[in-house]
Amino acid sequence: MTQLAFLNGRFLPEAELTISIHDVGFVQGVTVAERVRTFGGRLFKLAEHLDRLRRSLAIVDIAIVFPTQQLSAAAEELVQQNRTELPSASDLSLVVFVTAGCGEPQVAMHTMVLPFAEMHNKFQRGQRLVIPEIRQVPTTCWPAELKCRSRMHYYLADKQAVRSDPESRALLLDQQGFVSEASTANVVAYIPEEGLVSPPTEKILPGISIATLEEIAASMTIPFVYRDITPHQLRAANEVYLCSTSPCIVPAVAIDGHAIGTGTPGPMHGQLIAAWSERVGVDIMEQAQRMSG
Repeated sequence: MTQLAFLNGRFLPEAELTISIHDVGFVQGVTVAERVRTFGGRLFKLAEHLDRLRRSLAIVDIAIVFPTQQLSAAAEELVQQNRTELPSASDLSLVVFVTAGCGEPQVAMHTMVLPFAEMHNKFQRGQRLVIPEIRQVPTTCWPAELKCRSRMHYYLADKQAVRSDPESRALLLDQQGFVSEASTANVVAYIPEEGLVSPPTEKILPGISIATLEEIAASMTIPFVYRDITPHQLRAANEVYLCSTSPCIVPAVAIDGHAIGTGTPGPMHGQLIAAWSERVGVDIMEQAQRMSG
């Protein structure tokens, strides 16, 4: 079955989804985007993602003609159409992006099967991190709450990290040397005497996944603290996690070659992802294992 996409109000074969080479989104990187995933075929927190999309559009002064209700309905329809011939246990991620266009904004959506094999590997082995020289973009360049496709700093940071450790991912610091974000993921530490600790909200992307983790922590009576974290404090944490849409919460097991905790995924990660699984009605780790083969 041909996979469908959405462009400016109509569905079309994904192969026909094109953006002009003159589009400001391509020429200058003026593109805002959201990634949403499904659990059991149902889009998770779509409304929150579309609200954040609207906030990002306001920041870059792009006005689109589609009301949120229409975008939501189109997203649901696209997922159901593209899921038709997938195994019933499979799930998708949905990408929504808006470019500044060549006069008129371009509004598009497409889907892809979740990277289950990669997710299963990270759940079992954990993710190693490397702190590169590249720093997070300061808020004097653009606000931290802007979710955009201008990600050259992430690209360069990951390139530098991989040169140091081929299996690693970049952990970016801010301009003051505090922990900021991993490339495309929020960072959370588990420090028993404090609870779950993440960088200050004004310095990081307001992640939908980290907000979900905060809700889960509250249900488990685990404190959730936002404060500056030094690299040394992060290395000394019992456990560290990366929060992002597709895998939800991935254990980080080393920073610059130094083990975090035991150097393996820890017990608190197991408890948190089990609670997440219960909330969404899908055993996230079991699904990744089953669908990875």
